[in-house]
This record gives sequence, C-alpha cells and structure tokens, in this order.
Amino acid sequence: MKKLWEGSAKFKQNSHLNTYCNWLKDKYGLTLVEYDDLWEWSINNTEAFWETIWDYFKITSHTPYTQVLSSYQMPNCKWFKGATLNYSEHIFKQSKPNKTAIYFSNESGEKLELSWKELEKKVSSMVAYLKSLGVSKNDRVVAFIANIPEATIAFLAVNAIGAIWSSTSPDFGAESVVNRFSQIEPKVLITIDGYNYNGKPYDKTNTVKEIVASLPTLKRVILVPYLNKNASNNFSEEFESINTIYEIDGGELLFEPVDFNHPIWVLYSSGTTGLPKAIVHSHGGILLEHYKYMAFHNDVHEDECYFWFTTTGWMMWNFLQSALLMGASIVLYDGCPTYPKFDSLWKFSDDLGINHFGTSAPYLVANMKRQLDIKNGHKLSSLKSISSTGAPLPAEAFDYVYLNIKKDVWLCSMAGGTDVCTAFVGGTPLYAVHSGEIQCRALGVSLHALDEYGNPIEDDLGEMVIDKPMPSMPIYFWNDKDNARYISSYFENFPGKWRHGDFIKINSKTKGLVIYGRSDATLNRHGIRIGTSEIYRAVNKIEAIEDSLIINLELEEGKHYMPLFVKLKPDFELKDEIKQNINNQLKSDYSPRHVPDEIIEVKDIPYTISGKKMEAPIKKILLKMPLEKSINIDAMRNPESIQFFIDFAKTI
Repeated sequence: MKKLWEGSAKFKQNSHLNTYCNWLKDKYGLTLVEYDDLWEWSINNTEAFWETIWDYFKITSHTPYTQVLSSYQMPNCKWFKGATLNYSEHIFKQSKPNKTAIYFSNESGEKLELSWKELEKKVSSMVAYLKSLGVSKNDRVVAFIANIPEATIAFLAVNAIGAIWSSTSPDFGAESVVNRFSQIEPKVLITIDGYNYNGKPYDKTNTVKEIVASLPTLKRVILVPYLNKNASNNFSEEFESINTIYEIDGGELLFEPVDFNHPIWVLYSSGTTGLPKAIVHSHGGILLEHYKYMAFHNDVHEDECYFWFTTTGWMMWNFLQSALLMGASIVLYDGCPTYPKFDSLWKFSDDLGINHFGTSAPYLVANMKRQLDIKNGHKLSSLKSISSTGAPLPAEAFDYVYLNIKKDVWLCSMAGGTDVCTAFVGGTPLYAVHSGEIQCRALGVSLHALDEYGNPIEDDLGEMVIDKPMPSMPIYFWNDKDNARYISSYFENFPGKWRHGDFIKINSKTKGLVIYGRSDATLNRHGIRIGTSEIYRAVNKIEAIEDSLIINLELEEGKHYMPLFVKLKPDFELKDEIKQNINNQLKSDYSPRHVPDEIIEVKDIPYTISGKKMEAPIKKILLKMPLEKSINIDAMRNPESIQFFIDFAKTI
C-alpha cells in the first residue's frame, strides 16, 4: 500500500489527539503508544472512554449525571442519565466578541463576515421572536433554506430554547419537502424566496407557497429575502421578514437546559422503503460526538477556518456547525462549486485562507478527470487538511490530490452517515495516509467487517457492523411505534449489532479501511444518497409506466451508472417522449440528481414472494457478483424476470 503523506513530528505533537493521550496518561496512568491501542481501549471501555470525553471537554451540565450508559442493548440504551445541558450554550462558550464566527460567500460574489458579537445579537433576536410565537421546548422549527448565515443563526436560536430543528435545501421539490416536514408537524417555517445556481436564478416563490399550504400546523413563516431583496412583496402579511426580527432587542442570550437525550434535530433518510425516515438525535450525544470528532479526527483548532461545501439538506451542514465548538470560524458557501470556473472553490480557499477544506468525493474525482493543475494555479498555503466524504474516494483520486492539489496536506477521507451525523471511520493525525485507504476507525466506534456468517474478518470484503452503542446513534425515529423501523433499518441482519449497509475491507497492517459502496438498495448518486421510493413516486405519475426498478452502480475510478428499468403498460412503446416525461417529472418533484443515466424497457420487474422489489440482489448481479451469492431464486415471485438482468450485466 503506497504511503502518500505523514504528518511531521511537530504536527503530531501539536495535535489535539496527542494532548488527549498525554491527559489520559497524567490523569489515569494510561500509556497508549499507538493510535490503534487508543482505539482498542476506547471500544473495550465504552463508559470510561465517553466519560473522559465529558471531562476533557469540560461539559457544562446544569444537573449531574447518575449513570453513563444504561445498557449495551441497542437501540434501547440511554446515555448520561440525569444530565441537563444545551448544545448552543457550548457553542457560545467559545465566543470572542470581535473575532469572526462566520465567513460567507456565494457564486454571485456576495461576501459577509459575522463576528461572534453580531452572531450572538442576531441569535438573541431570533430567540425573542420565537418565544413571542409561543415556541418552546419540544416544538419543531423547520427551514427551507440555502447554506447562508441565517440558517446557522436560526438553528442556534431554535437550539437555545430547546426546540427541535430540521432543514432541507431549496433544490428540493415541494413534494419532497412536504414528505419530510409533514411528519414532524412544525410550528414555524423559515424560508428563502429563491437562489442562484450555476449562473441561473431559481425563484421558489410558488414552491414555498405550496409547502406552506401543505403544512397545516404552521403558526408563522419567516421569510429570508435572498434571491430578490424585495421578495416580501410577493408574499402575504403572514410571512415575517427576518430583517424585522433582527430589529428586536433580545437582551442577554440565555439557554434552556434540556435532558441529555432530548432531541436536537430531525434529519431524514433517503426514503428507500417509503417516506423518508425522520431520524432524531440527542443534544448530548451530538455534543460529545462532535467534540470528539472535530478535535481528534479533524484536529480543528481555535481561530482556524473550517469549510465544507454542503447544502442544508445534507448532514454535513449540521456537522459543519460543530467547528464552532472548537473556537474555529465556519465558512459557508452557497452556489455551484464549479461556477463561474471549475476551480472556483480553490480560489475561494486561497482568498479566505481556509485551513480545513471539506467536500465530496465526486468533486475531487471531477477535478481529477479534468486533470486540473490546482497547485500551480493556487497557493493554498493555509490549507492544513482536505476532507472527503459522501462516496468512496478511489485510490486514483488520492494520488491526484497529492500530485495536483497539494503535496503537504492531510487528506481525511471519512465515512459515516445521516444516521449518526458523524463519521464511523476517518482521519487520525498520528498515522500516515495511504493511497485509497481511510486512515482509521474513529474512537469509541466498535466497527468491524463481518463475513456472511457473522465472523469478524480483515483483509477481505465484509459487511460494516458496529457492535457497541455510540451516543450519537438516533434516540428514535419520529412516529416510529415500538422502534419498528429503527430496528428493521439497522438490527435485522445481525441481531444486537448495527449493520450500516456498506461493504468494507480492513487492512490488518496499516489498520486503514476501504469502502466498496453500498450493500443495500440506497442510491448513492455522486455523493448524495437518494431513496428509491422517491424515484418510484415520480415515475408512477407517468401514464405509460406500469412498474420500475432503479439501481445505482459505483464503478471504478469514481464513476457512477444509474439505469432505470421500466415495465410499460400494454399498448405503449418506450419512445423518447416518454423518457423525457420521466426525466422532467424527476427534476420537477425532486432534483436533477434523480435523473437516471439510461432508461431501459424490461418485460417484468423482479419481486420477492412477499412483494418486495429485489433492488439489492439486482445490484449485485449488475456488479457481476456470483449469482449464487446475489439472489435466492426460490424467494422470487417471478423468477423468469431475472434472466434479463443476468444478460444485461454482460453488456456493462
């Protein structure tokens, strides 16, 4: 395995992780020489490890905890029973009035710096306004908003009063938004009027009105004029301008202590088996996990600039906010990453002096395919790390980063998910970076690769499984009676163990990992997870379509291929007009990412006897995995349908 980079002795010595190791030695007499020794200790002493995170980061609790962990039986375990705290309070513990908390820019060239003092004042104003509406602990406040400072301000305000946050990005169609927000019955909606992307304006006025009409529990809508500064003229008086709210004198910013296991936000799954799952995380669990990851796996320091290219509909937006916990400045960017030029984000990084540059694997792969010579066009002197997630980063892209972007940079490939709003595996400043490999399993994450018999394996492909609880695992899914969907999502295949749905290989020598893509039916479309049910809901609106099946294949060198197989109703032919109607429907209801690479007619769609579409088995067949390991013919309702896919796989 080719070594591409290793931090200097000074880099390692100055890392938060090294400081933590020294702290463990001084306080507990623990001498852990290698990172892997520390990881082993963290998973074999679960309660002790998370208690050290509590102590090391000096968690402010308004009442003491009486127990670290109630049970090891997932998902019925409770953390830090009795503790009451607030996530936003810990953010503002880092406040330095005249220092910059938020840097913002967008593709239109708009720039803004928000000091901690200004941030605190605006959050205080928002808190006062929300309280005037009667918003309190447990109420839901949702946002249909771009990655702009108002999103962060609103989140921190909602969080400060113990209410529950949820957001989607404005490129979602109305139906997609309503499918999510209607589940949690929000009291307040915060929305923009539109946005620019790739040089084009997208007016979302009608979409916003459609969303509002579909959410009967709303008491108020807060409007952020973004595309059009006079957007308030296009809405009724029931829409309150955020500029009016900012004029409120909120006084001292106070924080509502909530139970450690109180909901912090609702994130959403991709909707593979119906409506998107509404995933609920806890204040305390997210607080501890984000402290741990930002410090030990991203090594974010005070006054550094932390950037991640994301939208508010991706969990990385929530993750990005946590850099504030470290006293760093967060960097927000809204727009197309390759507009007006393909290297725009690298120029942005240079201009601002970004220290930590976060992006998706497909973005780095796209740079690689164009063979952009970033290092000769940009200094990137401030850049300490480049983080990548959202899809497996191929070895060729690792090599490209060091050859064409920056030789002396820490490439932190990481993987986790919306499910835990963090990474299970990622970077460590104490190890080298090897081509194609994620450096390590994160502290406190008892992750293993299991073979088909449930045995732990190394140096061979296996299912990614976590066999001990983590504080940032969901506390529940919204409206999920008896945790039925929660249990079926993660614990059915390996009882008592969390199966995440990825194929991985653990290197016994380097301790690094390689992820080989999804083992379940979720579509990972260029780093964005898309639920198959969203595709089907849109396709079903096309009169000519009787049934359909969607598959996404992660191929070599970061390539993706997403074919849509359709069964037509009698007397219809798959003409270009029907294909165009399908594509237009997907764009209208959801996003351009939902549009397949190819639409292919089949005689029948494979189903199990119990009536489930056989997405995962078909994916395995198309990836040319052995047939006997891909599908159980005896479990099929219509076994004759499978031959088409066996033959089709030979053409890919």
